[in-house]
Amino acid sequence: MQTKSFYLFALFLFISLFLTISCKTKNDKKIEKTDEAIVLIETDFGNIKIRLYDETPIHRDNFIKLINEGVYTGTIFHRVINNFMIQGGDPSTNPSFLSEKMDSSLLEYTLKAEFNPKLFHKKGALAAARMGDNVNPEKNSSGTQFYIVQGKVFTELELENLSKRKNDNLRNITLNNLIMKRADELIEKGIEPDFSLLPQQLQDTLEIILKGKLGYDFSKEQIEIYTTIGGTPHLDGDYTVFGEVIEGIETVDKIASVKTGQFDKPIENVTMKVSMVLKK
Repeated sequence: MQTKSFYLFALFLFISLFLTISCKTKNDKKIEKTDEAIVLIETDFGNIKIRLYDETPIHRDNFIKLINEGVYTGTIFHRVINNFMIQGGDPSTNPSFLSEKMDSSLLEYTLKAEFNPKLFHKKGALAAARMGDNVNPEKNSSGTQFYIVQGKVFTELELENLSKRKNDNLRNITLNNLIMKRADELIEKGIEPDFSLLPQQLQDTLEIILKGKLGYDFSKEQIEIYTTIGGTPHLDGDYTVFGEVIEGIETVDKIASVKTGQFDKPIENVTMKVSMVLKK
């Protein structure tokens, strides 16, 4: 009986140990196995680690390509505004850009916008810079330039007012486009357009176009984050967010606080070295 009990006890210990090791191994594999793209930006003020979003594959893959080609290393954060953002990624800010005759097309190409309401401008967000709406109505992103949000904390009332302003702005822009289009049509027919009457005449068409498009009502998640962590909510829906800081937000704060001169350029260059930590 004692011998049998001993063997049963030993078997129990062996199975328990096996299961413990197996579970640990599976857990370890789960932790190690990842397909996230992680970027490391090294500066004299500290390092910044950023996770790129899979939900924005065009911007993610473009960013990885530029990093692997060494485009960003040696460039600077050329535009810095405290309580707003730090901007970099302009290849021409690298002294070797002209001397090595790098491809000038880097300064010209753009990316199709990838707007996602779940990816917004919270503090630490990585987003693509772009040209203004007047020359870029489709809001296409710069091929190389990016910014990291520092931002500030907002009240719920401020967010409510901001939402209204954004919706009003969309309404005004859409109406203006409709007026100009209708005016062109009338002129082609030899009719002089009456600009005082056109806004009222186009109201029904305006409402049809805007139906379901006034999407600047902030979600509960956005309100919670913007009123606690902060960010730049006025940029939502206008610039593509494609990543976020996961380590080194204090470095962003340090860079945002440097002294700047003309065009918000830091008086002393803040140079970066950019590399991939993990990639697909």
